[in-house]
Amino acid sequence: MKILLFGTGNVSEVAYYYLKQDTNHEIVSFVLEKDFITNDSKFGLPIIAFEDILEKYDPKEYYLFAPCSGTHLNKYRERIYDTGKKMGYNFITYISSKANVYTNDIGENCFILEDNTIQPYTKIGNNCILWSGNHIGHHSIIEDHVFITSHVVISGMCLVKKYCYLGVNCSVRDNIVMEEGTVIGMTASVTKNTEGNSIYIGVPAKLFKKCDDTIKL
Repeated sequence: MKILLFGTGNVSEVAYYYLKQDTNHEIVSFVLEKDFITNDSKFGLPIIAFEDILEKYDPKEYYLFAPCSGTHLNKYRERIYDTGKKMGYNFITYISSKANVYTNDIGENCFILEDNTIQPYTKIGNNCILWSGNHIGHHSIIEDHVFITSHVVISGMCLVKKYCYLGVNCSVRDNIVMEEGTVIGMTASVTKNTEGNSIYIGVPAKLFKKCDDTIKL
């Protein structure tokens, strides 16, 4: 497939590496919103304005990939994804060849790196990022626009709702419901259902404070 890769920062550089090394996709251009473009090219490929891609790249021939960071509680990535869909583009999902995945129920524009274990009957929505080394337990549901960092353990039958962000080395016991916009701090241990748009820290995890999408992660 011919790919337009959104972004020029660290996350897009990592995505570029994995797509080049671990897929047969052809990356043809980097894409960035017009106001943020400062160079004409990156890694020998052109950088073009997101607003102008329809002029050059037919959605019937090209796919988008936008593995953006968790900025604004993943809502920046959601906006780019929704805009691309409205333009008529489909998005690829990247799943590392070194991930252990036992479900086919994974949406578009997901970025799933090495050493993730995703157990049977798990469902992962659209536009999610699972960095390296996570465990997603059986029958769990990860909704759209979620960011799971590294070495996170989510036990079986959990529900992680939209816009959640899970910090490095946190753990979630079985049957937990994490409401929309939950932020779990590093090493926290979640033993009870969470409130939406809230930050949890500690062992066991306790409510630290409420938050909104202006939070800096």
